[in-house]
Amino acid sequence: MASNLPIPVEQTGETDLVLRQVLQDVLGLSAERVARFDEDSGLFGHLPELDSMAVAGLLTELEDRLEILIEDDEVDGEMLETYGALRTFLAEKRADD
Repeated sequence: MASNLPIPVEQTGETDLVLRQVLQDVLGLSAERVARFDEDSGLFGHLPELDSMAVAGLLTELEDRLEILIEDDEVDGEMLETYGALRTFLAEKRADD
């Protein structure tokens, strides 16, 4: 369950770094391109590299590196729509542990 408590800055910072690295590694994006991502940067449907086949690899790698479990019913277009939405989802998953 997500709470209304703020996510600790250290955890959000680490989540952000890991997410940026995974986007580079899994999708083959340049560090410069990923560094420009902000809250509103589009992901699924906006990045040609992030197609339906790449989503599974991306989520698996995020699970491994962040030591979380993403359930199938948690995966939807909204969570993958923007960089900020995905980062928030991951930070909340880490806070649940």
